[in-house]
This record gives sequence, structure tokens and C-alpha cells, in this order.
Amino acid sequence: MAHRVHASRDRRLRSRRLIVAIALGGFALAGTAHAQDAAAFYKGKQLRFVSTSGAGGGYDAYSRLLSRHIADHVPGKPSLVFENMPGASGIRGTNWMYNIAPRDGTVMAGTYNTLLTDPLLGDTAAKFDPTKFEWIGSITTQYNSCMVWGTNPIKTIEDAMKEEVKVSTTGMTGNSALTPLMLNKLIGTKFKVIAGYTTTDMRIAVERGEVDGICGFSYDTYQAANPDWLANNRVRFILQTGTVPNKNIPDVPLLKDYVKDPRDIEALKIIAVNEDVGRPHMFPPQVPKYLVTAMRRAFDATMKDPKFLADAGKMHIEPDPMTGEAIQKEMIEAYSAPKEAIKRAAELWPPPVPEGSKQ
Repeated sequence: MAHRVHASRDRRLRSRRLIVAIALGGFALAGTAHAQDAAAFYKGKQLRFVSTSGAGGGYDAYSRLLSRHIADHVPGKPSLVFENMPGASGIRGTNWMYNIAPRDGTVMAGTYNTLLTDPLLGDTAAKFDPTKFEWIGSITTQYNSCMVWGTNPIKTIEDAMKEEVKVSTTGMTGNSALTPLMLNKLIGTKFKVIAGYTTTDMRIAVERGEVDGICGFSYDTYQAANPDWLANNRVRFILQTGTVPNKNIPDVPLLKDYVKDPRDIEALKIIAVNEDVGRPHMFPPQVPKYLVTAMRRAFDATMKDPKFLADAGKMHIEPDPMTGEAIQKEMIEAYSAPKEAIKRAAELWPPPVPEGSKQ
């Protein structure tokens, strides 16, 4: 998260490069045979691509972008059908992927990055183990931001420490709920989270003045879903959580400049995994390894495809991909973190209270 130093990001980038090098070298000999096997499997089949987000949101936009191009690089060139399976900020679709979806390589999905640490932090509704998914890749990182409508009297994050700021969200388990509530604990902001909106309506609520803004979407979400807001300066960003400022909002302050407690810094390293991974796509567990390898290489090839890059450019999306192997590595590291750091992370990013339980 914001506290992460440049060295941490450098290590992650080096890890990505190493994994890519392995993919290009170590997998070269086995890759041909695997591709032939995968081609035989996928020829004439249909690949089912599931988005665990509602239509119209940032996650949906990224998944649809990938779905338009990845089949071109899958051996055997299967047809592809896209569908949405929204619910509980991605929990419904992600649980389905882990527990019900066919494990034969015919179903892939895009999920919410916030769900990656939910089981670790004690979310009993998350019926999945992120270390066991077969991760395919992520199009980009997703460092969050807080914004208010341009005519709103709130001008800075310091103003949000003095006055109540209403922010919209779909449910209480996603970025747009957990981020403002975490900020209230960390730096004393006064965000009030208003839940119950659809993915699209939470933005409409901002335009209508029902709420002041949204806290917990990345800048690239607005690039993909609401580019007119940015082009016409209709919103004002007051905080961002990246290691360094987003190049499009260089003067917006970083959360790391406000967090000083060493315990919080260590806990945020765990939460930061969600933002590092950003826009993850995966197979269910136990998909045959040769199909996992084939789909990972198809993802990698898609990230370099001129047609994909041109399509992304039209959507104002700037890919910064992470390989499936790199995601797998980050999951294992996060779930091996010290217990005290996990405990504090759960306090800052609490799992939802089970339905029907006492609070």
C-alpha cells in the first residue's frame, strides 16, 4: 500500500522479470508439447469467461477487454462466451469458481482484488483459498484513490478529517467500503459509507449529489468507466494509496505520508498485495497444469498484442501486467506473514460480520 518503499516495488518488478525469463527459457522445450496438447483440447470447444462484477464497472471493463483478445492466443482457438456473475462484491462468483466451476480448463474468471486476502483476514463468507487458484495473470496494478465531485466543498484529505464525507459503495466487502473505513482508523478521516448501490448507480449517486464521492476506486477505473469525468475535470481527487503518485494526478497526496506507526506499516504490507495484483484472472483449482501453462502464455501474448493494446488505449487503460506465476508467488508470501501483522491487518481491513450474528 502507500507505505511501501520503492525497494519493495523494485523487488516485485525484478520478480516479474525473472518469472518472465523463466517462462521464455525454462518453459521453451516443454512449451511446444504443452501447446500441442492444449490445442487438441481447446479445438472446437467454448471457453466460458466469467466476471464476478456487475456490468459497467471497472472490473467488468478489464475482463471484457481481456475476453475480446485472449482466445486469439489460446492454442486451438476456442470460441469464447462472456457472462457476469455479480454479488457481494465478487464473493458469489469467486466462491462459485472455487467450489463449483468445472476444473477442466473451460472456465476462467476475473475477480475483485480485495478478495485475495479475505480468507487470511477471517472472512467466513469467502469459501476459497487464493493460494490454490490457478492464476492466469493481471492486466495492471490497482492503487486506490479517494475523490469527491468537483463542486463539493471538500477540497483536501485534511477537510475529510474535519467534516463528514459520504461515499457510495455496492456492499461492505469491497474496496469502496473498506478503504474509507480503514482511513477513518488510520488517519482520522470522517468518511460515512453508504451501501446498497449497484456498480453503475454508485457513480450516478455522486453526480446527483446523493453522496459526496467515492473512496476506494483506482484512477484507472475512472479511465475505463468514466473517462468524461476526467476529461472535463468533473471530480477532485484528495488521496491516493500508491507507492508513488499516479502520473495523471501527481499533486494528490499519498497515504504513506500520513501513516507512521510501525505496526500499521507492517499490516499494510499484507493489504498491499490486493493492490499489487490489481486486476486478477484465474482458473479454478486443479485445472490440468498443461492447460494452466497454455492459458498463462496466452495471457502474456495478449498483453503484447497490438490489437489488444490499441483496444486498451481507446479505453484509456495502461497495462502494467503481472504474470500468473508472479500472482501465485505473492499469494503464498501473504499467507505466510507473521501472525501479529495478520491480526493488525484484520483490524484495519476487517472481514464482514456473518449474517445473523451479533455485533
